[in-house]
Amino acid sequence: MRSEELGETLLPKRIALPIFASDPLSSVAYATQEILLVLTIGGTAFLYLTPWIGLGVVLLMAVVVLSYRQVVYAYPSGGGSYEVVSSNLGANPGLVVAAALLVDYVMTVAVSVASGVDNIISAFTGLAPYRVLMAVVFVVLLAAVNLRGVRESGKAFATPTYLFIAGILLMVITGFVKMAFGHNPIASSAQYPIKPTDHNNTLTGFALLMLALRAFASGCTALTGVEAISNGVPAFRRPKSRNAAQTMSAMGITAVVMFAGITVLALTSKIHLTSDGCQLVGFPNCGSAPQQTVIAQLAAAIFGGDHSVLFYYIQAATALVLVLAANTAFNGFPLLASILAQHRYLPRQLHTRGDRLAFSNGIVALALVNIALLVAYKADVTNLIHLYILGVFTSFTLSQIGMVRHWNELLRSETEPKVRAAAKRSRVINGFGACVTALVLVIVMITKFTQGAWLAVVAAIFLFVNMKAIHRHYDEVSDELAVEDPETALARPGRVHGVVLVSKLHKATLRAIGYAEALRPDVLEAVTAAVDREEAAELERQWQEFDIDISLKVLDSPFREITKPVVAYVRSLRKESPRDAVAVFIPEYVVGHWWEQPLHNQSALWLKSRLLFMPGVMVISVPWQLASSRRAGGPARRAPGAVRRGEPSPWTTPPR
Repeated sequence: MRSEELGETLLPKRIALPIFASDPLSSVAYATQEILLVLTIGGTAFLYLTPWIGLGVVLLMAVVVLSYRQVVYAYPSGGGSYEVVSSNLGANPGLVVAAALLVDYVMTVAVSVASGVDNIISAFTGLAPYRVLMAVVFVVLLAAVNLRGVRESGKAFATPTYLFIAGILLMVITGFVKMAFGHNPIASSAQYPIKPTDHNNTLTGFALLMLALRAFASGCTALTGVEAISNGVPAFRRPKSRNAAQTMSAMGITAVVMFAGITVLALTSKIHLTSDGCQLVGFPNCGSAPQQTVIAQLAAAIFGGDHSVLFYYIQAATALVLVLAANTAFNGFPLLASILAQHRYLPRQLHTRGDRLAFSNGIVALALVNIALLVAYKADVTNLIHLYILGVFTSFTLSQIGMVRHWNELLRSETEPKVRAAAKRSRVINGFGACVTALVLVIVMITKFTQGAWLAVVAAIFLFVNMKAIHRHYDEVSDELAVEDPETALARPGRVHGVVLVSKLHKATLRAIGYAEALRPDVLEAVTAAVDREEAAELERQWQEFDIDISLKVLDSPFREITKPVVAYVRSLRKESPRDAVAVFIPEYVVGHWWEQPLHNQSALWLKSRLLFMPGVMVISVPWQLASSRRAGGPARRAPGAVRRGEPSPWTTPPR
């Protein structure tokens, strides 16, 4: 797609919802499960805390959604939390948010894909040995679809997201109807009593509080990805802010209804789920057989067993949407990385759009990091979840503090009563949001830090330090290249001394000489290193026989080196005439097969790597295309978009 076609990729709300909200919508599939896994440490004694913890998660979701609606209207240019914090609190807090969000986007992909694989294994337990392989394949497929462009990925992922929402709502409604008529669904795991880890009833007082807080922190995974819409406002159709705010409201309401329904049904159906299957008394093959997820047990209990059509529908939709939930990160990560690259905190390549107007480099980078993470953690949700949500609440908290400062600044200059009233109302919402999310951040840090969240903190600090270093490097390069005096910058060398490097007298050498002569340097000579004296003598003989009209200088090389004598000779030319420029012409072979590359040009590559560090020296490669390279035009013609751009077929014989 041409750059001018960027406007055609803008999203309507029905497509934007599955693109930017698939993560928070799908997280309801495991948020309740994570709460239960923590509370069942003490057997069934502490499950009475589940409704209160669920209510806390729902209220927190409402506060965060309302807060980010303010961000969408105040900062419609995208960037979300990063832009809010950078504009109002400064560059360093902005980088803290950026680093935290980048880590969280990476974890979103890992956790979503691993959870999706878990749901597949719940339906087809024989696939358990292929867990890591399936996870890696899903990441590769997600990256491939996203490389096709934002709009295309939205169309591909919209149907599964809406099928998941419809399936969960159908399950919740059916479950509540059965409850209303006195036919409570009973989960298959209800028959297995839970053997508590706490045998002496020591979980009282402060220990019980910490257990509840840890369960609440795990349940807060339902909030991951909420900020993605505020990052993607520029991708919406006009009016961008209003459409983004409406999409965020729809996401919040839908997620709350599904999460609350699943939590109530999980308690009613007496689901027993533990981090160690052997805590379930009587559970068959507890050491090896995987437990079914909460969603799987509910679907089986409500729809008549784990062989019903609707059970497989729920499992398929859940697994698919959990895998596709990673799409939120595949949109958020490249976009945030692009903004950071534009601000010179990340490599500039991340700011470049690809053939389909997607940020291709960011998509590929995210995929590669996640493949490594899934392999290292064996695609285990329980291990990965501890690295999760820390970054989310860091960005939530700093973003809301930044918005409070934003409204304070606005109130200092605004005199219109309606605007002031709206700003005061927004300030209250953001202030309350900042207090709540800061409290949750402290809870998450306390309860998850020693369980693995410290790795996420280390990763965020590593990113922060590196982004500062990259920015400092770009600033130094910019200062170094800044033009202060055009006359000085345009100063031409006194003379140009041309040097053609020669190993043997053949067609590639003659082409390099001809090219050098065409550029008309003030002085031109050929230079060779006498690694073998007999070969050097033969070269001199051929030089005279063919009557080459430029002089040949033979450099002595008693230790059979090429690079050192050539570099020393070029350096001596610079010392003799510091105002002169030295142009070094190097003949190079162009090969057509990958296995030919190590067989040629190795001396030339090493020479170039040394000569490029010498000021006043220009290195000019003169290519000679070998016969095998005549088909090497194929890769360029097979590049993405070749057919759409009307480029010739790879089977077309290239002109000589």
